[in-house]
Amino acid sequence: MTGGTWEAPIVRTIRRIPFIPLESEVDALIAGCGKKVSVFLQLLKETGMRCGEAWNLKWTDIDMVNQTVRVEPEKGSEPRIFKVSNNFINMLNCLEKNRERIFGYGSVNYLRRTFQRQRKRLAYKFGNPRLLQITLHTLRHWKATMEYHKTKDILHVMRVLGHKNIKNTLLYVQLEEALFKEESDGFVCKVAHDIEEAKTLIEAGFEYVCEVEGLKLFRKRK
Repeated sequence: MTGGTWEAPIVRTIRRIPFIPLESEVDALIAGCGKKVSVFLQLLKETGMRCGEAWNLKWTDIDMVNQTVRVEPEKGSEPRIFKVSNNFINMLNCLEKNRERIFGYGSVNYLRRTFQRQRKRLAYKFGNPRLLQITLHTLRHWKATMEYHKTKDILHVMRVLGHKNIKNTLLYVQLEEALFKEESDGFVCKVAHDIEEAKTLIEAGFEYVCEVEGLKLFRKRK
């Protein structure tokens, strides 16, 4: 309006390494929180879905027979279907089914505030201040890190999280290596006698090392 000029400021986002709790700490929160919050936390632990995705779930998204959950993505993610445990289905059946959506309406911030109050109480009860660092989104980081540790397959983790860009998923390689450094030291070695055995080992994540006396040697980190 005044004819002046203005330049947008340069903002540099500092990316922080997320806190990854012990599974026992996650389970302590699930066991100690109220019914609805416990079911919500168990869902996040098993699937790694975003809080908003979990909050928007409807009863029609749950297949009780096949024990699967269908997720409508948010933030440009890919749609996914998750297999869930019998334990989660049992917990889910304890909730009232008088609404279309499982966890209620409005904003997920209502449930988040309830969780924060219960988390504070449990941190004091167990004398463990680390629990205060666990947020709802922390369980997504935990799931991704554990999946990469279990499979060493970054594309699998990418599909679990619904990422479209693998750059967003590579963080969990660094987290897994930091958390399980001592465990990952050393290799499992296998011998392939023919092409089919070699194919099977490669599909299982083993890498070719060398050939000795006509036998092909493969290895994979523990």
